Amino acid sequence: MHNLDLIPNLAGCLAAALGCGFVTHRLGLSPIVGYLAAGIVVGPQTPGFVANRELAEQLAEIGVVLLMFGVGLHFKIKELVAVWRIALPGAACQSLIATGLGAVAAFAFGWGWTAGIVFGLAISVASTVVLTRVLAENHELHTPVGHIAIGWLVVEDLLTVLVLVLLPAWFGDRQAGLWHVFLAVGLALAKVGALVAFTFLVGGRLIPWLLGRAAATRSRELFTLTILVVALGIAVGSAKVFGVSMALGAFLAGMIVGRSDFSLRAASEAMPMRDAFAVLFFVSVGMLFDPHHLLEAPGVVAATLVIIVLGKPLAALWIILFLRYPVRVALAVAVALSQIGEFTFILAAMGRQLGITSDSVTNTLVAAAIISISLNPLLYRLVSPFETWVSRQPRLWRWLNARTLTTSRDAGSEDEVMAGLQHRAIIVGYGPVGRTLTRLMKENGIEPTIIELNHETVSRLNADGVRALYGDAGHRDTLEAAGVGRATTLILSAAGIHGCDEIIRQARELNPKVRVLVRSTYLSEHASLLKVGASAVFSSDYEVALAMTEFVLRELGATPEQIDLERERLRTEFSGNQS
Repeated sequence: MHNLDLIPNLAGCLAAALGCGFVTHRLGLSPIVGYLAAGIVVGPQTPGFVANRELAEQLAEIGVVLLMFGVGLHFKIKELVAVWRIALPGAACQSLIATGLGAVAAFAFGWGWTAGIVFGLAISVASTVVLTRVLAENHELHTPVGHIAIGWLVVEDLLTVLVLVLLPAWFGDRQAGLWHVFLAVGLALAKVGALVAFTFLVGGRLIPWLLGRAAATRSRELFTLTILVVALGIAVGSAKVFGVSMALGAFLAGMIVGRSDFSLRAASEAMPMRDAFAVLFFVSVGMLFDPHHLLEAPGVVAATLVIIVLGKPLAALWIILFLRYPVRVALAVAVALSQIGEFTFILAAMGRQLGITSDSVTNTLVAAAIISISLNPLLYRLVSPFETWVSRQPRLWRWLNARTLTTSRDAGSEDEVMAGLQHRAIIVGYGPVGRTLTRLMKENGIEPTIIELNHETVSRLNADGVRALYGDAGHRDTLEAAGVGRATTLILSAAGIHGCDEIIRQARELNPKVRVLVRSTYLSEHASLLKVGASAVFSSDYEVALAMTEFVLRELGATPEQIDLERERLRTEFSGNQS
């Protein structure tokens, strides 16, 4: 295929993804469903435009690398430690149960135990993208339910990363004896250990230094390029030098960046590139799907759905209740996990590369993913009504709550966090105005969070015990990380902030009750800022005019009453200019 074919194929895939994504979004479904459907539309099994599968798969490999980099970037050891008592045993047990059920179902349909194990592993892991979106839409992301579900998924992701490392070693040479298989697995683990040590010892110093140099240039393009080079470079180096998967290298690179002060900016500025290539990954998976498979093997698709939508949630529900957590938490976490996504397809792709699984397995997984992802938001909305119904059954309710702890550690910690955020303000910019506001707030018992694009300033503030984030307030992720959703006040303290209107809109979407105080440069900006949602606007023009007027009047010997009169007159003129 000629290179000239790249553009029309890329354009066709992205256009199909855009159209199908819009449709699924309007239907209230996850965009992933639309991207998979787009793959079916441009695939060889449907009429019309047919994209080049090999080219799509090559581009999708970049999507896999950037997806894994994003997983590592958002992996927080603190979050896992906070809920490890439930996330670690829960995810491990549920994965084992789901894998066993999947293997049995696969064997029953004639796929064999080897393919069955890979198939079971593929349906055992839920989609991070789908879960976080469902939790966010239901305002559960920062609750005990959200913390447990995210921690649970982190463990699932780590187990899947381990599986991705072991699969080639275990099934790479099936003609070899058992001793050679164990030797290959041991060698693979040794290589992984060497890669981890090298990445954290060398990369842990080199990567933050490199990002610091890029940030010092104040060039967004150079910073974004540096992030991409780090992700792709370590991924390729992992494969070429250490002989392990590029996905693992990208995951480790993400962890290194995530531990630095640059994690927030990396996520907000460089990750849109990840999203674009991730779309191509899902499109390439959809291209493998043959719609005739639903008619030829409806039984295996139905069995797979039963395991995903019923088997996995029931296993999670039993585990969480056994660990003495409230019924509401158990129901919500269990239902949130009743879908499959990114890692499912990554495992399926590796299974095909190793010759373990067939096209029938891939078709089944794609069909099950589309249906389960579509159903998941609808099922989650039934959690509260179902809990209400169960609470009206006295015997069942007492039995379910018999082992529940009266006070969950996670719930208690959440209450403490919420209490600490009741009087929290967020200040964008740490210039002279930002510094003064920060000092005054701390003196009056209000804990400010600073959003600043100067990395040295952020490091100094954090060292002094002031919570500061390095990132662009114009990105939604930055505002979420700063805690706008639970803050009382947002202050844009620097004049001429780029994208000021968008910051206000995003803040209002995250927290309609937040007070937004804005510093503007010109009087002409006042009306437009109020229109988009600012609570109050303080114009530099007005403040300077007022200060100079008061100074001149005092020099001329004006009385305090005359100065007050002129101040009111100036305020009236200023207000009239904005009407």
